[in-house]
Amino acid sequence: MNDEHLISIIRERSSLLEPIPTKLESGGVLRAPVRAVFFDVYGTLFVSGSGDIEILENSVQDERLGALLTKYGIPPEDAVSVRERYFTRIREVHEERKLAGVDYPEVVIEKIWEDVLGLSASERSRVFALEYELLFNPVWPMPGLETILQALKSRGLIMGLVSNAQFFTPLLFKAFLERDIDEVGFTRELVLYSYLYGYAKPSSFLFERARSILDTHGFAPEEALYVGNDMLNDVYAAARSGFQTVLFAGDARSLRMREEDPRCREVKPDVTVLDLKQISDFLEASGDNPD
Repeated sequence: MNDEHLISIIRERSSLLEPIPTKLESGGVLRAPVRAVFFDVYGTLFVSGSGDIEILENSVQDERLGALLTKYGIPPEDAVSVRERYFTRIREVHEERKLAGVDYPEVVIEKIWEDVLGLSASERSRVFALEYELLFNPVWPMPGLETILQALKSRGLIMGLVSNAQFFTPLLFKAFLERDIDEVGFTRELVLYSYLYGYAKPSSFLFERARSILDTHGFAPEEALYVGNDMLNDVYAAARSGFQTVLFAGDARSLRMREEDPRCREVKPDVTVLDLKQISDFLEASGDNPD
C-alpha cells in the first residue's frame, strides 16, 4: 500500500474547517532582513480541529473509536481500554526516552498502535494510525496557505518546516495542495519533523539542527524567521536558537499563549499576524533580501 492510498484517505475523510478569530492584534517589527522562513504545521499552516474533538463527550469519542475498531475486527466495547492503553503506552515511551537523555521525546505513532492493538509492523498499522488521527485531529488548509507559500517562493526565500509531526504529516501537502513539499517551495534539507529524530518541540534539538544547516549555507540565525501558533513550542524555542519569530494568532483553537509558563513570560514574538498573508507585509517592511 503506497502513499497515494493514504492521501486518498485524507481527502475522503476531510472537510472544511474555518479558523476561529482571536482577540489579538497584528503588529511588530522584524529586527533584520530575512532570507529563510520556517513554519510549524498544525495550527499554523493547517487548521487543527483537535480542540473541537476534545470538548466532545467521552461517550461520543468512544463511539467514534469503537466504529473504527470494528473495521479492524476489535470489539467496539473495547474503546475505553484501547484509548487508555494508547495514552499509557505513549507515556511509557516518553519516560524511556527521557531516561536516555531526550528532553522532549517524540514517539513513532504507528509503533504505538502496533503495541496497543497487536498489529503487525505493516501498512495496516499506518492506515489505522491515519484513520485515528483524522477522527481526533481533523485538519484543513489555513486560509492564505497557498498564497503565502507562492509569495515566499517568488521572493526567492528559502523555506523549511520545523514541526511536531508523524508519518502522515508530509502527506497533507499532497492531499490538499496536490503538490509535494518541494513543489510548493520547501527545501527538503530544511524539513525537520519530530518523528524522524525522536525529539519534539519545545526541545531545542530541531531548531539547532535547522540552525546548523543554515550555517553551512552562510546564513546567520537572525536571518531566519520562524512562524508558529504556540508561545512555548514555537516562539520561545525558536528564539532560543536565535531565530526571529512570528506568532500566528489566526485561530483560537490552536493559539497557545502559555501565560502560566515562566519560560514564556519574558518572551515576545517579533511579529504577530492574524492571517498568513500578512507575513509578506512584514517581510516587505524589513527589506528582506535573499541574495
